[in-house]
Amino acid sequence: MPDNVHSQSLPPARTDIVRDARIGAGTRLLALPRPRLWALWGIVLAAAVVVLGITVADVPGISTDELGVDQNLSQHHVALLTGLAMALNLLFGPVAGVLLIAVVALFLLLVRRSPVNAVAFGLVAVSGWAASEFFKVLVARQRPDSTLLFDPLAPENGADSFPSGHVTFAVTLAFAVYFLARGTRWAKPAAVAGVVVVAVVAWSRLYIGVHYPSDVVGSVLAGTAAVLLLSGCWNWLAPRVWQRVPVNAVTRPFLP
Repeated sequence: MPDNVHSQSLPPARTDIVRDARIGAGTRLLALPRPRLWALWGIVLAAAVVVLGITVADVPGISTDELGVDQNLSQHHVALLTGLAMALNLLFGPVAGVLLIAVVALFLLLVRRSPVNAVAFGLVAVSGWAASEFFKVLVARQRPDSTLLFDPLAPENGADSFPSGHVTFAVTLAFAVYFLARGTRWAKPAAVAGVVVVAVVAWSRLYIGVHYPSDVVGSVLAGTAAVLLLSGCWNWLAPRVWQRVPVNAVTRPFLP
């Protein structure tokens, strides 16, 4: 078998950990980075999201105060920033986001012949949407009233303001890209770019006027919690599944 993970059996007591030295570029994401107490940290962050969301949704006056940020930005729209914000609104939306994930995953699978990386990348990136939808239903915060904005760019209504799906997706996509670059000379640029992208997407949601500041803060926490919990589960399950993938005429074209 051409892949090191297949050619070497894992030690019985360490099957949930695959060290970088034992995997190649084609299986880089077989072991995702995570803290030792990943489950605890993930649960704590998820709990923080719930507490924050319920607080800002139910305590009188908080949404009114936060709306002032959106109103101030709405009074200072300029063409260049508006174009950037609307482009991000489309790029990090569900349709374009799914297409982006699919393109990268198919490239990893068909061109780089890295099925492990393709699946891991897709799962990490999409985990943001799953997390945001879960917390949206749980918190049910009303979106900012677009009629109170000076220049509403993309009016949205409904009890799905907290957290922002766009920002949560940006967070998990940034993690997914960094995981791909980890261990290469692109790791630091990927990390910096990820932070910048998340910050800019968060700004764009306030600039457009479809979220409150606390929505985007909750999104960062929700996306990070999703990645922590997914990474821990993936590191336990993925090596076991990968060892059992048969090498035959069907799987051979997709293996490194």
